[in-house]
Amino acid sequence: METRDLGRTGIKLPVVSFGASSLGQEFRQIDMAEALRAVHVALDVGMNFIDTSPFYGRGMSEVMLGMALRDIPRDQYILGTKLGRYDKDHFDFSAKRVAESVDVSLHRMGVDHLDICLCHDIEFVDMAQIVDETLPALRQAQQQGKVRFVGISGYPMHIFKYVLERTDLDVVLSYNHYTLQNTMFGDLVPFLKEKGVGIMNAAPFSARLLTNAPLPPWHRAPDDVRSVARQAADHCDAAGVDIAQLALQFSIANPDMTTCVTGSANPERVKQWAEWANEPLDEQLLSEVLDILKPIHNWFYTEGQPENNDQLPG
Repeated sequence: METRDLGRTGIKLPVVSFGASSLGQEFRQIDMAEALRAVHVALDVGMNFIDTSPFYGRGMSEVMLGMALRDIPRDQYILGTKLGRYDKDHFDFSAKRVAESVDVSLHRMGVDHLDICLCHDIEFVDMAQIVDETLPALRQAQQQGKVRFVGISGYPMHIFKYVLERTDLDVVLSYNHYTLQNTMFGDLVPFLKEKGVGIMNAAPFSARLLTNAPLPPWHRAPDDVRSVARQAADHCDAAGVDIAQLALQFSIANPDMTTCVTGSANPERVKQWAEWANEPLDEQLLSEVLDILKPIHNWFYTEGQPENNDQLPG
């Protein structure tokens, strides 16, 4: 699989990476053996960057990864986790918890270092704490050799500018903001490049909005957004293409996006993504689908504290 440089880190990541949230049963009950095999399939097809968090399954994802990676040489994969978010409404970005969280994650996954560690969903807290307390504590873990590179992740675009205007980061991870429907993260690329930050994208399917699968009950898209997305999916079906294929190919086509993280506990699905990544993008179909999606281009929702969000149109 094609790889790209991650900012100034010296790391190369595959254009499609394995997201391990599904291993924590975040979206459905999983078969343990199948989930463990999904990790091995991901590595076999070249998806050797694995992204997780203690929030996924409240530790279950990291434990499952520890089992899956037990007999895999450490230099065969790149491992990233997060800290600060531990349950739906439980956030702790204190320096004390940073040190504890890094050590617990290392123990759960059975490794002696993390390649990447991110402050998770920082839009839910006072971001001054992230700059003044959390990141300095994470830099200390970096100096101790427990973490190679540090950064932040979250939903609004505002969080990346806020933090990077006040301190340095090695990497950032955004989700749902570089897809067929929403390219706001792409607009931020010049700023991120100027700061020398490694750019990671996640969730090319926008929580199934850009697939043929039913949307989960918690999906935030209103009826008009769902309707337009359905039209785009139907148009792809008529052309004999799964919209999910087009969505993944679009998200990795931009060379400024080092990687696109997406996850499943289904090994066949993981294998399919690798196949799609190696197939040519249908430019004509892409043009037609983007035209259909224009009425909902850059639709987004709010997440976390109001002051940490982007401005809604109008």
